[in-house]
Amino acid sequence: MSAQLYELFIAPFSEFVFMQRALWGIIVLSISATPVGVFLTLRRMSLTGDAMAHAILPGAAIGFLISGLSVTAMTIGGIVAGCVVAVLAGMVARHSNAEEDSSLAAFYLLSLAIGVLIISSNGSNVDLLHVLFGSTLALNDEALILLTVIATISLLALAILYRPLVMECVDPHFFKTISKLSAVAHYGFLLLVVLNLVAGFHALGTLMAVGLMVLPAAIARFWSNRLGGMLIVAFISAVISGYFGLFLSYHASLATSPAIVLVLGILYIASLIFGRQGGLLFKNNN
Repeated sequence: MSAQLYELFIAPFSEFVFMQRALWGIIVLSISATPVGVFLTLRRMSLTGDAMAHAILPGAAIGFLISGLSVTAMTIGGIVAGCVVAVLAGMVARHSNAEEDSSLAAFYLLSLAIGVLIISSNGSNVDLLHVLFGSTLALNDEALILLTVIATISLLALAILYRPLVMECVDPHFFKTISKLSAVAHYGFLLLVVLNLVAGFHALGTLMAVGLMVLPAAIARFWSNRLGGMLIVAFISAVISGYFGLFLSYHASLATSPAIVLVLGILYIASLIFGRQGGLLFKNNN
């Protein structure tokens, strides 16, 4: 019995290096992406994360055209594209009658269309699928180093911006009136969102990267009403989903990125029903 359980749950990760790399990549990504996702959720900016995930596509596509599947080129391109879209959306919102969410939606749709056109007109369907859905099982040393560097930078930045971000979550308008750090916190946070989406892009692709950022945060909201508790629950749910997503991918021959997000979706539905903080069962009992 124990030998069968070992073969089922442990052997794929102990015997195959590509599974070890994929799991390590998911864990490192979870360390930085989940706290960013928690702050996104608390600031009611979850759809902003989705928009930014699509906004990095044209930059990554241009990097792909220049250097092929180069981690460095696609990373630089994705960061530049994401920052340009974020700044343009903010400028349009400040200097016109358009709301920031609508201007961001307009720019991200334009970016998505441009990115898909660039790749589809200059590459194969395999290249397009690689960019859109990632290559979790093909993470190399360069990609893992990039994920680790971005996670380190993100944690240091979050430690510095922690108090301003908490104030922005509680009362952004009040914080804006009493401190000049409001704009610094806002745009610094958007930069962290872009960095982590670019990191997630290499592992999960542009369409799925935001899932590892937003869904764990959404799950955590049903289990804790304290920020520290939400950060812990979000990280644990992301790692569990990463493991079982890879498990399903290996044993059932499923696409890895959608499998990971599917497990996250199942955890979200379970949390929606059984969660102690606003779950349907506990809400009805109260």
